[in-house]
Amino acid sequence: MTSNIIELDVSQVRRPAVSGTFYPSNPKELHASVQFYLSEAAGKISSTPIITPKAIIAPHAGYKYSGLTAAAAYNSLKPIANSINRVVIMGPCHRIGISGIALPSSHAFDTPIGRIPLDIEAISKIVPLHQVNIFDDTHKEDHAIEVHLPFLQVILKNFSIVPMIVGQSSINEVAEVLQTLWGGDETLILVSSDLSHYLPYDEAQKIDNITCKAIEQLDPTALGEEQACGRNSIKGLMMVAREKGLSAVTVDLRNSGDTAGNKDSVVGYGSWVLTKNKNVVKSGSTEDGFKDATQAILDKHGETMLTIAAKSILNVFANDGPVNLNLQGFPRELQEHGACFVTLQKDRLLRGCVGTIHPTHPLVKDVAYNAYNAAFQDTRFPKLTTEELSQHIISIHISVLSPMEHLIFADEADLIHQLRPGVDGLILADGKHRGVFLPVVWQELPEPKEFLNHLKLKAGLPEDHWSEKIRAWRYVTRSISSEALPNHVNLWRLN
Repeated sequence: MTSNIIELDVSQVRRPAVSGTFYPSNPKELHASVQFYLSEAAGKISSTPIITPKAIIAPHAGYKYSGLTAAAAYNSLKPIANSINRVVIMGPCHRIGISGIALPSSHAFDTPIGRIPLDIEAISKIVPLHQVNIFDDTHKEDHAIEVHLPFLQVILKNFSIVPMIVGQSSINEVAEVLQTLWGGDETLILVSSDLSHYLPYDEAQKIDNITCKAIEQLDPTALGEEQACGRNSIKGLMMVAREKGLSAVTVDLRNSGDTAGNKDSVVGYGSWVLTKNKNVVKSGSTEDGFKDATQAILDKHGETMLTIAAKSILNVFANDGPVNLNLQGFPRELQEHGACFVTLQKDRLLRGCVGTIHPTHPLVKDVAYNAYNAAFQDTRFPKLTTEELSQHIISIHISVLSPMEHLIFADEADLIHQLRPGVDGLILADGKHRGVFLPVVWQELPEPKEFLNHLKLKAGLPEDHWSEKIRAWRYVTRSISSEALPNHVNLWRLN
């Protein structure tokens, strides 16, 4: 890639690369095609009322595959189309891989509908950043940005663009660029991304549903390598959106098996709108809402959850393997996705603890899985035995986790300052190193610095380790223990 000095060529225009393949090359036919998908989306996809969309995430496949899903997001822009005059676009590499974020040197992009100028003033603000460079080769044949331009031309009036191809970039590098270009109502952020690639239909649906929940919760940690080709841009957008109090609303979710392809090997598509909706609660209220709602579930169904945890373990002793649950037999609250940790104690000492940090299963199944794993898969302990059950007091503790809150900090002292003793569970990550502490650990490590240092050790890092790559997320929990039940010993006499 070239130097990050502004070298835009006023005589150079980026020509369409996928006109006639991904979308019609005839201007009138293209305009009619975009209008068709916008109309179809308005009629077929129910939309949540959106107040002043700030950002959208939309797919970039050929229109017959993903046009309907993209159109559903673009329809949300109609009420504010007159106020948008700049679109910041981030798309992934499809042709030439890059490190960092690439701008083109051209001064405009052409489509069959017309010419769109680049926003030179906005570009001048980000070119000095170390992660931003000008590199035409990765833009020349890539479709990730191009397929969105006709939609923008039909929806908006007069606008310019900041087109960026995002390669291997950290979440902070992407977030820094978005922060710099965020602007006000005049600026729209557009992230171009498809979802899972070339999986069987049912498997793709499962993976894409997990991705959908991650985006709705603005949780970058829940977005894996294979879940979205534009994941680096999405993660950076999530980070900034959390900081600015935005909420993500799912507009549409489907795959090529639903549109124009077979179901043996599909590509997933989703669209989301990020908005400062006045109907969305602030983060503090969200946390309080989680506590109240989860405590109500534990008060009402906690004994059932503890019973299922015990049955999951006892089934193994009966040679039946982990318990097989029929969800229809459980209350609606336990059928909804949730994340929990299950801790076993023997005579009040730790005997096993395993959990999940993201809600990828119905809560009751998460309880069953984690109880089984705490008893038989926690590598710190031997497998639980029937002798232990008969000769010792084995108690079960279930902690239900809130969505993750990504912490933004300048250095280690800033992170320590933000921790809330006795309240926060904490996830710490640096590269492949990762450690998780539940809030209960504060009982043993009441000082924030001590708490953080021990979490580093758990993550396999030196106690004095620090780097700019360290990431942290906090969460809160609501818990229930079998010790609170009058008949807790009888949990182990269920079979």
